[in-house]
Amino acid sequence: MAAASFTAAKFLAPVAARSGGDKAPSFPAAAAASMRPLRRRPAPRLSSVLAVSSDVLAGNKAAPAAAAHPAVTREEALELYEDMVLGRNFEDMCAQMYYRGKMFGFVHLYNGQEAVSTGFIKLLNQPDCVVSTYRDHVHALSKGVPARSVMAELFGKATGCCRGQGGSMHMFSEPHNLLGGFAFIGEGIPVATGAAFAAKYRHEVLKQSGPDGLDVTLAFFGDGTCNNGQFFECLNMAQLWKLPIVFVVENNLWAIGMSHLRATSDPEIWKKGPAFGMPGVHVDGMDVLKVREVAKEAIDRARRGEGPTLVECETYRFRGHSLADPDELRRPDEKSHYAARDPITSLKKYIIEQNLASEAELKSIEKKIDDVVEEAVEFADASPLPPRSQLLENVFADPKGFGIGPDGKYRCEDPKFTQGTAQV
Repeated sequence: MAAASFTAAKFLAPVAARSGGDKAPSFPAAAAASMRPLRRRPAPRLSSVLAVSSDVLAGNKAAPAAAAHPAVTREEALELYEDMVLGRNFEDMCAQMYYRGKMFGFVHLYNGQEAVSTGFIKLLNQPDCVVSTYRDHVHALSKGVPARSVMAELFGKATGCCRGQGGSMHMFSEPHNLLGGFAFIGEGIPVATGAAFAAKYRHEVLKQSGPDGLDVTLAFFGDGTCNNGQFFECLNMAQLWKLPIVFVVENNLWAIGMSHLRATSDPEIWKKGPAFGMPGVHVDGMDVLKVREVAKEAIDRARRGEGPTLVECETYRFRGHSLADPDELRRPDEKSHYAARDPITSLKKYIIEQNLASEAELKSIEKKIDDVVEEAVEFADASPLPPRSQLLENVFADPKGFGIGPDGKYRCEDPKFTQGTAQV
């Protein structure tokens, strides 16, 4: 333990030195709504993005005090609750189906991070785009892709949203403007930046934007991506061209098996936004109402043509630890801390306390979602596998150059196609 503490102190010492204290900086407390001064010359053209329970960098403007929770109507609260319960129950079912051998390859689940997906995506319009990572099932559900289509894709069936060719990490749906999950970190950020550029081009050149303003793109990614070169390049381009995009960091402190605290020189990711002249926001990602308020400000700002925002959503299991002691993150009572901060339980308590709905109404929603998820599994299980002729589709821009023979049929349908090679 002493060796571990020495190593942590050694690596975090430069961070502590830059902060002007003898300890590494910790994430802000839940009730904070403060302003941190820039350590570099502020960009003069920044607009403010206000956050609840967040640190906000927005030029030299101080953020006014905000209420503990943003106001939501009954309809909004029930929509948030239903979407979060759908995400949780769907992922719990995915875990069961994976261990039963119904899914293959890697399956990265989203349990516990539903407040981020719901808080952001349920504010979007249909033409707005979402670009995800390999943890993309719940993003797809929040964007409106039917649960049965997502489950069938996970089963590798022809009725999936990618006809069984995408699988867990590559959800895509053109009708819902879900531009894909990406298995390699950072891959989706340039795609999202391109989508935002297209939206600005449609708005300014083709005059095709909707009545609300520019179409907005959300780029979701994890803390591990924030040390990737594409992340920095796209932040630069997005701010330079004032693109309508929000960069959403889902920080759970782990990039697969690499601790965020060991992998980055400054663990507070939101600070990277102001380095490129855009607002950087840090918000409690376990509270959907706080996420929603930050998301609304950032999305509205992008839609007005004021440019991008970087939002760091803290989604790890509990708060209040010291960044100088990574061993705290692995303490034995982590499970109880997580249970106490469950975003769905917190929203349910808020809804009942504010008299937005009764316990019976929420139970009815939970029952409805149980039925939806069960039906999705039945649908996926009964769906057919993709035909062999689909094997070479969507591989080449001109499939006739390779995939289709002189007789007009796909060559893989010819029994001699694989002769002398590995079996297809």
